[in-house]
Amino acid sequence: MRGQEGSEDKVICGGCGVWVMERARRGLGEASTEGTNADKVLRYGHALFQQRVDGDDALLKLAGLRFAQMGMAAEVHANTPDQLEYVLQFVPSHARLPVVHLNRGINVLHRRDRAVVTEFADRFAGRVAGLVVHDKREMAAQTDRLLAALRELNARLCERPDGPLVFLEYAAGLDRGWFVEVAERLQAAERVSCCIDVGHIGLRQAAARFGDSHPGLDLRKLSPVDDRLPDLVADVQDAVGSALPHVLDVTRSLARLGKHVHFHLHDGHPLIPGLRDHFSFLTRLPIPFSYQGRRSLSMMYGPGGLASIVSAAIEACPPQGVSFTLEIHQVEGRLPLTDAAWLFPHWRDTTNAERMNYWLSVLSENAMLISQHADHDLSLSGQGGRI
Repeated sequence: MRGQEGSEDKVICGGCGVWVMERARRGLGEASTEGTNADKVLRYGHALFQQRVDGDDALLKLAGLRFAQMGMAAEVHANTPDQLEYVLQFVPSHARLPVVHLNRGINVLHRRDRAVVTEFADRFAGRVAGLVVHDKREMAAQTDRLLAALRELNARLCERPDGPLVFLEYAAGLDRGWFVEVAERLQAAERVSCCIDVGHIGLRQAAARFGDSHPGLDLRKLSPVDDRLPDLVADVQDAVGSALPHVLDVTRSLARLGKHVHFHLHDGHPLIPGLRDHFSFLTRLPIPFSYQGRRSLSMMYGPGGLASIVSAAIEACPPQGVSFTLEIHQVEGRLPLTDAAWLFPHWRDTTNAERMNYWLSVLSENAMLISQHADHDLSLSGQGGRI
């Protein structure tokens, strides 16, 4: 199947990639370089740098090789400073500093967890560009306490001018108006900003939209093989299609604050069993019947939705104030190692190495997709020569 602008669709049967692109000038660890707009977007891109499958350090060396070949900087997950220190030794040098996604269990409402954030910030000042932490459901009932905690954290971060930014990610499925309000009330906290996770926002919106037309029926409890789906599929896809306008609205609301906005980009669908997002933008959801001429459904965004998000962010955010993270890890396949086979002479079975290699190739495909849209929008905005 073919997708927008000749890209291939992939049908999922059912990993995190990160890309960062700046609109103009330097920001978030960026260094000035020459080249075409597309080259610069790739050069400034971040992708998740981690060992996705079982094996030894050869897998991290494989990631290092592919990152160097694609010109990508790194974003890593780390539970402890020592763990981050270990992984960073495999990250190839790059003009941009890595971004770090901290343990999802960290709750900045708690002083001990804020201490963990500041420990990372202090130890890796000048070595990482940003730290990502999740919001929590209980924060909605403790907004004033959350604001006080983040202002305290901001004051601590401001003590190190070379320290990283901290991004509070929309992750718990709270009301998006609450999330925007928190960002607005933190406008003066220059070292603390927000991360828009398009998957989390989209899934919440799709479920709410479907619930409005089908009270008492939970979209998340349907599946592609549900006997009711053929009669409901039009309303399901209407709900899925409502995700993009809400993401664009949040994007513009946060961009008006004039601060750096970070994005976690990945696709998904509420009918997928288990983890419903973190898929490539080049996928479709298979179904056992035909709908609009295909035995598959479009996801929340696809290439066209991704283009709209990138375009809106570049247009709305201030210069150097936007970054994009491809968080794709719902990937399974194998790709021969070819030029990387020399990294695995001690492996009798290279299955996991080929799985890792395939995941890295999916990151590359999606990164190129982003670079196409970003290159086009940067040219239209007149920022192409200064990215």
